[in-house]
Amino acid sequence: GTMANPLRAEVVRLYKTLLYLGREYPKGGDYFRDRLRAAFAKNKSVQDPAQIKEMIARGEYVARELEALYYLRKYRAMKKRYYEE
Repeated sequence: GTMANPLRAEVVRLYKTLLYLGREYPKGGDYFRDRLRAAFAKNKSVQDPAQIKEMIARGEYVARELEALYYLRKYRAMKKRYYEE
């Protein structure tokens, strides 16, 4: 069964992380969630652990990129506010 796959827990964790980060997405949380769901659904049938690991790595990269994006955006907003006063 699929539940026996030890990577499944990692995939679920990644999905939840990305879902959480997606709430802040510039184009909107719903847009992000739909894209995310489609991406995960598309790869649902993949059984090869190496392939799954690669996709998890790609997802974690996306998560880091989003975090960097939000951090920069927050930092810029702060700096702007600071210098305008």
